[in-house]
Amino acid sequence: MEFMVRSAPNVLYELISTPSGFSEWYCDDVNVKGARYTFIWDGEEETAQLIGQKRGELVRFQWEDDEDPNAFFELRIRIDAMTNDVALILTDHAWPHELETARALWDSQIHNLLRVIGA
Repeated sequence: MEFMVRSAPNVLYELISTPSGFSEWYCDDVNVKGARYTFIWDGEEETAQLIGQKRGELVRFQWEDDEDPNAFFELRIRIDAMTNDVALILTDHAWPHELETARALWDSQIHNLLRVIGA
C-alpha cells in the first residue's frame, strides 16, 4: 500500500520508528527492550521483533506470534527524485481471507498518522 505524505522525511521517520512516535498514531503505548517492541491497544499486548532498520528510510517488524516465519510488516519512506514528494510504502503479509480487513485497518491507522502530521 502506498500513501502520499506531506511531511518532512525525518519527521515521518520519527513517527514510524520510535515508541513515542508509534503511540501518537498506531497504538496506545509501546514498550521497547532491545529489538523487542510490545505494542499496547486497549490493554491488549502484541509483541514484534525489529528485524530490519535503515535510519531515515525504513523499519521492518515480525510479529512474535505470527504463524508464518517469513511474514513481516514494513514501513518505508520513499522520496521521488524528480518532485521530492514523500510517500509511505507499507508492506504487510496477510492471509487471503484477511486481506480486506488488513487493508481497512491500515487505512485507518495511516489516516491517524496523517492527522498527527497535519497532512
